[in-house]
Amino acid sequence: MILVIDVGNTNITYGVYDGDKLVTTFRMISNVSRTSDEYGMMIGALLSSNGVKTGDITGAIIASVVPNVMHSLTGAVKRYFSINPLIVGPGTKTGIKITSENPREIGADRIVDVVGAYEKYGGPVLVIDFGTATTYDLVTADGCFGVGITAPGIKISAKALWTDTAKLPEIEIKKPASILAGETISSMQAGLVYGQIGATEHIIREVKRQSGIKDMKVVSTGGLGRLISEETELIDVYDPFLTLEGLKILYQKNVKNQ
Repeated sequence: MILVIDVGNTNITYGVYDGDKLVTTFRMISNVSRTSDEYGMMIGALLSSNGVKTGDITGAIIASVVPNVMHSLTGAVKRYFSINPLIVGPGTKTGIKITSENPREIGADRIVDVVGAYEKYGGPVLVIDFGTATTYDLVTADGCFGVGITAPGIKISAKALWTDTAKLPEIEIKKPASILAGETISSMQAGLVYGQIGATEHIIREVKRQSGIKDMKVVSTGGLGRLISEETELIDVYDPFLTLEGLKILYQKNVKNQ
């Protein structure tokens, strides 16, 4: 079994694959400082509670956008699993040609997402990840990735509303019954959700118009991806496990006999 680990700005998401089958997933907060022993014990306990033994894990891969986590996390995998994890970064075989001006600036999470989308759905494909930031990444039919858009995520926008205004409360992010809101909470929800839908649709249309690629498949993922994807016909597929799939694919591309 392979342990795949996606370290994001908000959460660390773990998945376990038995071949191509996703056996289980679990998460922990990423913005808490932990030692390698704490990571090792917590990962082991979460695996056990999901019916996976530590000894069943024979390989691991990590993609991270939070450098401060990596020393303790990789140390935990080495010590508690006796595995030297594959780290997604320069030199990793992806099957994607990165054509941006500075490939080293592209986050590992975006590389993983475009690999997963291109391998699963083919190209051209536009990958939208509704995470801490909302990112849009375009892969052409021949597997070239050089176009990306980065926008504030819906949670960042929500936090700005209640942090930077004196009287607006912290709210649950969900679609209100109507955009015609009659009180404060639903008015905030309407602005956040419908604002994100509108921004998403406009960016998709502009990417298609300016690239000249009208037949691209649009695939979304990320924590709030389902909420937005259900409200627009411009997103073709919502794939909640796209990043984990991309990590599994990258592991298979880079480690022999797996």
